[in-house]
Amino acid sequence: MFIWAATALIWNAHEEGSARHCHCLGTRAVLNTRTMQGSSDIDTFIAAWRDTGGSELANTQSFINGLCQILEIDAPAGSRADDTHNDYVFERRVFQDNGDGTQSFGRIDCYKRGAFILEAKQGSEADRAAAERNEDDLDIFGQTASARVKRGTARRGTPGWAKAMVQAKGQAERYAKALPIDHGWPPILLVADIGYCIEVYADFTGTGKAYAQFPDRARYRIMLEDLRDEAVRDRLRAIWTNPKSIDPAARAAAVTRDIANLLATVARRLEKRGYNAETTSGFLMRVLFTMFAEDSGLIPHKSFTNLLKNQRAHPEHLEHQLAALWAAMDEGQFSPALGVPLKKFNGYLFKERTAIPLDAEELEVLIQAGEHVWTEVEPAIFGTLLERALNPKERAKLGAHYTPRAYVERLISPTIMEPLRADWNGVRVAASELIGENKAIEAKAHVEAFHAKLAQTKVLDPACGTGNFLYVAMARMKELEGEVLDLLVELGDDQYVAEISGHTITPENFLGIEINPRAAAIAQLVLWIGYLQWHFRVNGADKAPPEPILRDVRTIENRDALIDWDKRELVRDDAGKPMTRWDGETMKDHPVTGKKVPDEAAQVEVYRYIKPRATKWPKADFIVGNPPFIGGKDVRERLGDGYFEALFKTTDVPESADFVMHWWDKAGLAARKSATRRFGFVTTNSITQVFSRRVIAKHLEAKDRVSLLFAIPNHPWVDEKDGAAVRIAMTVAAKGKTEGRLLSVTDESAAPERVEFSESIGAISSDLRTGADVTATVQLKANEGLSSMGVKLHGDGFVVTPEQAEQLGASNFPSKIRTGDGDELEVIFDYRNGRDLASRPRGVKLIDLYGLTEEQVREGYPAVYQHILTNVKPHRELNNRASYRENWWLFGEVRSEMRKALRGLSEYIATVHTAKHRVFQFMPTTIYPDSMVVSIATEDRYILGIVSSYVHVVWSAATGARLGVGDDLRYSNSICFAKFPFPADVPEQLKDKIRAEAEALDALRKRVLAEHVDLTLTKLYNVLEALKEDRALTDGERDIHDKGLVTLIRQHHDALDALVAQAYGWEGDLADEEILTRLVALNKARAAEEAKGVIRWLRPEYQAPDYTAPINATLDLGESTAPAPDNVIPWPEKLPDQVSAIAAVLAAAPTPLAAQDIARNFKGKRAVSVKPVLDALAAIGQARRLKDGRYAA
Repeated sequence: MFIWAATALIWNAHEEGSARHCHCLGTRAVLNTRTMQGSSDIDTFIAAWRDTGGSELANTQSFINGLCQILEIDAPAGSRADDTHNDYVFERRVFQDNGDGTQSFGRIDCYKRGAFILEAKQGSEADRAAAERNEDDLDIFGQTASARVKRGTARRGTPGWAKAMVQAKGQAERYAKALPIDHGWPPILLVADIGYCIEVYADFTGTGKAYAQFPDRARYRIMLEDLRDEAVRDRLRAIWTNPKSIDPAARAAAVTRDIANLLATVARRLEKRGYNAETTSGFLMRVLFTMFAEDSGLIPHKSFTNLLKNQRAHPEHLEHQLAALWAAMDEGQFSPALGVPLKKFNGYLFKERTAIPLDAEELEVLIQAGEHVWTEVEPAIFGTLLERALNPKERAKLGAHYTPRAYVERLISPTIMEPLRADWNGVRVAASELIGENKAIEAKAHVEAFHAKLAQTKVLDPACGTGNFLYVAMARMKELEGEVLDLLVELGDDQYVAEISGHTITPENFLGIEINPRAAAIAQLVLWIGYLQWHFRVNGADKAPPEPILRDVRTIENRDALIDWDKRELVRDDAGKPMTRWDGETMKDHPVTGKKVPDEAAQVEVYRYIKPRATKWPKADFIVGNPPFIGGKDVRERLGDGYFEALFKTTDVPESADFVMHWWDKAGLAARKSATRRFGFVTTNSITQVFSRRVIAKHLEAKDRVSLLFAIPNHPWVDEKDGAAVRIAMTVAAKGKTEGRLLSVTDESAAPERVEFSESIGAISSDLRTGADVTATVQLKANEGLSSMGVKLHGDGFVVTPEQAEQLGASNFPSKIRTGDGDELEVIFDYRNGRDLASRPRGVKLIDLYGLTEEQVREGYPAVYQHILTNVKPHRELNNRASYRENWWLFGEVRSEMRKALRGLSEYIATVHTAKHRVFQFMPTTIYPDSMVVSIATEDRYILGIVSSYVHVVWSAATGARLGVGDDLRYSNSICFAKFPFPADVPEQLKDKIRAEAEALDALRKRVLAEHVDLTLTKLYNVLEALKEDRALTDGERDIHDKGLVTLIRQHHDALDALVAQAYGWEGDLADEEILTRLVALNKARAAEEAKGVIRWLRPEYQAPDYTAPINATLDLGESTAPAPDNVIPWPEKLPDQVSAIAAVLAAAPTPLAAQDIARNFKGKRAVSVKPVLDALAAIGQARRLKDGRYAA
């Protein structure tokens, strides 16, 4: 029912053949909302709707039409038959796949694409019409029209009303999930009790996982009377017209960067005047917190900024006033400087009250900083920028990019918030059921218990930097706490909420370990500022936190996160002088060559660690973070021999694994052996490489195993330290065996604001894949000894130009790679690295002194010796590895086995180690491969054909990794080649066809590259990919296509693919996943054969000249059936836990389940036990009841 101008009306509308009726007791008329004008229109609107009293007949569409009128925006249209036109409509249809080939559909009460979903407590006009006709009209949740209408009758101010609003919000969230993928997640959900209030929930992350009260708990519910407030109307208007404009992150980022720049200016000036960085940063942190305190009302508004302004004439007096002010803040005393008594801050920040004298210009900069609204500071990035501002070495990077908050949210959500919100959903459903049974007191008890547990939840970041991950975790948890408290208020539990100060989420919930003392101090400050911001958002601006404001709680520990020791002592030489080493990073120009060489003056002290041991982390429910990005090969050089050796006395992590894997390993143990529920890390995307992968595999394969619940193998990232763009992986794990959610980036053109993903569900293996587990494969003896990385120089001075080579006495006749035979005279050769092969050869030469002593080089090749003495030895002398220092004239990795395998060959197969396209080609043995080129020691064109086929490309993409900002494929010879099962028992005639196609392909590519100097392999294969995608070529691509004969290259590849499929005995059009499944099975079969002595050598005359195959070997392919696991779940005691358990079973099911099917998962339960919980889950949008009575997630 609704009243308009004191007259009871009936509103009729006819839209696309369906009548929507609203009945009342008075006369019938037609409502014309376009008669309202100005503020009187607002008054009239409020007055009319105030009198509806929550009637189930209150008309949703009329209310929204009238609201749009007073907001001066267009009203929604009616839903049309073609959904492509339904971007701003009433009753927008959405469809949900049930997983078994059927669909359910429902209607969103009001929808605007890219803006909002509105779900009304009263339901829609179509609901009302269906209820009047006694039609079920089931929605995607399985609720009838009558049930939806009945929800609207809940009386305001009762537990039933709270239940109805919870249900409406849950259904709005589910409708958001059911939208077409190309619509994305709407940033806003509106939950309305028509004629009474509109609740606003926002998620600007674009994930649909974090819809929270907006803008805060105090203001998210817009009451009808609030529409008189222009600010409220502006907010609603923005939700309709430009919701991104109200995302606080954009404004906060600009304010934060401005403030950091101002603080950096002051810090720079103070350091020039002789104050050290530690004293300066401590002083400025006290200043900035005081500015925050005045803007948040903890000290009188603008009192501190005015204090600064009043000293413009006498800045020399300011230091005394500041010291006195901070003493008063510390103790909670009267402040003469401000003229008022102050709250007691206490804590750690003002224990040191020293103020630095400021000159007039420095004071003016601080005044500018004080004029900003400090409550708008974004703590998630403030720490990063403050560290750059206060760190003299980092200050130049102040304008560099910082890690976007959306990226941090992407890990925080599955690690922390999804399990907490799953718990909360269980409590909400339980409370909803109990309210329906008139057990409101029991419902309150469950909600209180959840809040008590939430308030005790601990989060640890064991490499916390300046605290941005911890802050985002706190912000999300405080948002959840706000919802919990709001439900308690709706349930009439005002006393619990009023006394909450002693048991709420505070910085004490968030633990950190950070080795940098300044970053640790900033992180602690960031947490307090963030906490106080959220305190006021949740409790209101007029409710100050209890004193002392800053408790002296140090939750951020300044220490090493991996090892502890009895003693760390300087290493001294025989004279007692402290020994030093090169810092690994600083370079200088060589005085002779002008090239960059290590700066021997950039030294750091060398330490030894006495009795090192693995450090202990504080116990936490969740572990999350972004540990340092250091590749395994760089750990020793970056951290020094002493630390390296101490570390590896405490762990079984492989030495070649990335540094981050030490954190992953410790967190894995915490999840398996302790109470940690989940852990999640950002790592480099090289986590999928062999040594790092072994760390994950160890925990996935343990008896008390963990499972990967969430992973993104390859994601853009901005390094917090220096703003560099990098590629990373995200992984989240928890104890137990379960499937996970794997996201793959499909479009990052709009990053960081928007990154699009595809999603797959399944068991995630240690290489961060679902489907065929390629990590379960093993190296095959048949392939061993043939593939190798090229030589690794460890000294750019080995590379010379042709002119330098001539001056050093190089021969004009190409010689083969040195193999160590005594008669090899040539020491300068042709050389190719990865870029030479993918692009165009640079034409450089390589000095190789393999097989020679230093004395032989000095006497036999004096010019060469002098060259490397000048250009190589300076690098090597500072290397941490003794063998590199002592054998400085030789390559760091000489690859003796590769040289042995190439002996006697005139050419070999080569492929670029890290490349956009996986291309194999023949290269003469007169050319040295660099370490970024993988060699395969064979001249057989048949092998070239197999590895060039689509079958091997799919395999190498799945078993290799991706690296770098370019996200390029990496070919690991120890995995991609060594584990690959080649076809067996292939007729020689078919082999010859494969050889012919491979030879023709290789020759064609080399010919077009030789004829056209502007072409490269990468360009050719870029155009080949465009042809495969069947898209129109650009003019530039058309030119490459024509000159490069790309269609002919494609024909050769197509022919090879067909022939290789025939060699395997497979169809020619298998999907990638099917190819991998078959190759994994074939690897298993080959390994079983080899265990019995049957080895299908690729190059038997070299690999095993004396091999004889066993006769009548019986093979056990390891396919015996494993016993089925016992997966019956004990029935939880508490109702919220029962709800969560049932929801988890439903979520894991690939197809809908009947109640009795779900009951079978629980010991001793029948359908009658679980059906009420399933219906309650459906009521808040956490499950769907289908027409046939089954349930789906």
